[in-house]
Amino acid sequence: MNSLHSLSAKVSAKIQDLGLLTLRIIVAQEFLLAGYTKLSGGLTAPEWFSGLQFPFPLQYLGANLNWVAAGIGEIVLGLALLLGLFGRLAALGLLYITFVAVYTVHFDLGWAGWNQIETDAGLGFKVPLLLGFMLFTIVTQGSGKYSLDSSLARNKSQAQQA
Repeated sequence: MNSLHSLSAKVSAKIQDLGLLTLRIIVAQEFLLAGYTKLSGGLTAPEWFSGLQFPFPLQYLGANLNWVAAGIGEIVLGLALLLGLFGRLAALGLLYITFVAVYTVHFDLGWAGWNQIETDAGLGFKVPLLLGFMLFTIVTQGSGKYSLDSSLARNKSQAQQA
C-alpha cells in the first residue's frame, strides 16, 4: 500500500507542474492577444473606452494612458507569465488588470458564456472571472517546475552549494 501511495504522490507532483504550465500558457496567450489587439489599433483609446469610469487612482490617468498602460501591461506581464518569470507577481498584475476590466467594462454587460465570446453578447464578466480564478491559482501555487522562476532558483541553489 505504501508503494502505491508513493507512486501516486510522484505522479501527482508531475501532473501538478504540467497543469501549472498549461494554465500559464492558456492564460498568457489570452492576455498577449488582448494587449496586442489594443496596441495594434494605435495609442489612442477607442471612443467606447473613453467614456468608461475607472477606479481610483486610474481615473486620473485619462483614457489614452489607461488604454496604452493596459495593453503594455497585458503584453509584458503575459510574456512574463508565459515564461514563468516572476510568475506570481505577473499573475498578480494581470489579476489587477482583470479587476479593472471587470469593474469598468464587463460587469455591467452581465454574465455571458464562452459560446458568445466573439460577439457583443460575449463581453460579460464570465470569461474575465474565470481568467481571474486561473490567475489566482498561479498567485497561490507559483509558476511550477517548468518555469524560469524554478530554473533560476535551482541555479541559485547550485551556486550556493558550490
